[in-house]
Amino acid sequence: MNIRTIGFIGLGLIGGSLAKTIRRVYPDMRLIGYNRSKESLVAAMADGTLNLAQDTIGDSFAACDMIFLCAPVEVNVACLEKLKGIVREDCILTDVGSVKTPIHEAVEKLGLAAQFIGGHPMAGSERVGYQNAADRLLENAYFILTLSGKTPDWMLEDYQQLVQDIGSLPIVLDYREHDRATAAISHMPHMIAYTMVNVVRRADGPDHMMQQLAAGGFKDITRIASSSPDMWKQICRENKDALLDILGRFQGALSDLEEAIRSGDEEALDHEFRTAREFRDNMPRKVRGLLAPSFILGVDLADEPGAIAVVLMILAFQRINLQNLEIAYNRDSQDGILRIYLPDEDSLLKARDVLEARNYTTYIAT
Repeated sequence: MNIRTIGFIGLGLIGGSLAKTIRRVYPDMRLIGYNRSKESLVAAMADGTLNLAQDTIGDSFAACDMIFLCAPVEVNVACLEKLKGIVREDCILTDVGSVKTPIHEAVEKLGLAAQFIGGHPMAGSERVGYQNAADRLLENAYFILTLSGKTPDWMLEDYQQLVQDIGSLPIVLDYREHDRATAAISHMPHMIAYTMVNVVRRADGPDHMMQQLAAGGFKDITRIASSSPDMWKQICRENKDALLDILGRFQGALSDLEEAIRSGDEEALDHEFRTAREFRDNMPRKVRGLLAPSFILGVDLADEPGAIAVVLMILAFQRINLQNLEIAYNRDSQDGILRIYLPDEDSLLKARDVLEARNYTTYIAT
């Protein structure tokens, strides 16, 4: 691989996680960063992620073999205009955005298509900012690469090698196909989650009983409604056509479901529910999606003093680290009254085995 120096324009959750991961995997790599907020630059220098922090996009980036653009599309385009007169022709330019058509159109107009490869690491979190970046956020995540048609093979090979080395799974797609796919599997679910929460909010009474009861399944499937509103307004603007197409399909499917319920067509309902279950059950389980996975173990407990403390003591004795705990006040999700959040799959499986050996009933959230 020919990459020795990498630049980062933007050090938020994804840019910061990429930088931290590359520092962990390539300890001798030279990393240069620019960010509008100086706090992120100070933090990245303090923790040893960056070798050099810049408050402007200047000549320091001329040394880069690769530059990640990790800001919103319109900011990335403005940065590309500044970089055009600075970077070498053999410097790989890439981005991390979840919409690819606007940036590909921009690099074509700027005459940079021959050195641009679109990038989309399909992982994330509801939380934002460098303070939430992690050096394993992208592990086992799909990392989509989109080509301009003018990109040299060696650039793609170097980029793929880097993606594999940081533990992600590279997939090469046409950028238009990428935008259609992400509209369906990422953008639409967020639109639905926001809408579901607002439907309940508007239907709720003055006693807020629906909000009080909204645990288990409802809370889980609307988790992504806690994502950044500003980011999703931007995505709606940038991926408008593909998103409208898939939302139209969703509205049609909802209408069909409504009619099946209204007419009592159990055969149609059975087909919808059964085929959906089969499709979901066949999704890969060890690949990260657009939000970082939660490793959650549900545990059934008796309603008696000290029950939770006993479980925690068992796990502590086995030196199993916990990230969080949640007590379910009802059992509508059928995955235990105590929900234990663990840092990784190994800890999840170890906790399950330890507790089941002591006759606890456990459930792994899927």
